[in-house]
Amino acid sequence: MRPTEIRSAETLDGVIQLTEPTLLARYARSPPSCPTASVPAMSRLEGRVAVVTGAGSGIGLAAARRLRADGADVVCVDLDDAAARAAAEQVGGLAVTADVAAPDDVTRIYASAADRFGRIDVALHNAGISPPEDDSILTTGLDAWRRVQEVNLTSVYLCCQAVIPYMQRAGRGSIINVASFVAVMGSATSQISYTASKGGVLALSRELGVQFAREGIRVNALCPGPVNTPLLTELFAADPERAARRLVHVPMGRFAEASEIAGAISFLAGDDSSFVTASTFLVDGGISGAYTTPL
Repeated sequence: MRPTEIRSAETLDGVIQLTEPTLLARYARSPPSCPTASVPAMSRLEGRVAVVTGAGSGIGLAAARRLRADGADVVCVDLDDAAARAAAEQVGGLAVTADVAAPDDVTRIYASAADRFGRIDVALHNAGISPPEDDSILTTGLDAWRRVQEVNLTSVYLCCQAVIPYMQRAGRGSIINVASFVAVMGSATSQISYTASKGGVLALSRELGVQFAREGIRVNALCPGPVNTPLLTELFAADPERAARRLVHVPMGRFAEASEIAGAISFLAGDDSSFVTASTFLVDGGISGAYTTPL
């Protein structure tokens, strides 16, 4: 199943505009009771510091807003300098422009956060790419494979390697690595390197969650389902038939909003999830649990 992530991982806040009206009506709506309208009180993460990669848009931006609303100081990291600064301005945080696949840049991210705020409590590793060159194993070139692995998987390795020592010194911390529902499911509409990279994020997160559990450091893999993003807009416009093959598998009958994924991030960041680590945390509208879906 072709995933919904683009740079800044599972991306953006905009409303999908489909070429097929019935698909738009069925899948791009949010129900009246959707929790995206709720605004949490500033208390759950008061006094804590969160680093968010891919903070310039989509899930990263929604997460930065939510973490700040919960009381955290937020470090907004993005490859795009303007996007990082705009996100930081929105949440009153620190902007860091960095390539998360470059070791020196990653070291600088966490050093900057610690220098500014004196601590790092939460690390959301969300940045990622989903280029069109990554497709079937029969057509995906080695350069495209390596590029996706570097940005989606090696970056998570580098970020975890850099942030864990800060959390060890503090004796606590929460690391949230963004994987995907495609890490636990197969698909005939493949994007082979992306799927493999997210499977790697899942395994890496599980290993670290076990290894550092007794040091007070929790590590979880967040696995979003399809999220209402510009990439899905492009997908519907380019190939409605292929898109429909994906949509039929959504039991809830709609895509997630970025703010709903941010709500799950808020939970994993805070003390309400104090006994949750090494988990595959699915927020996928029931896709991974479905055999058939409601009419």
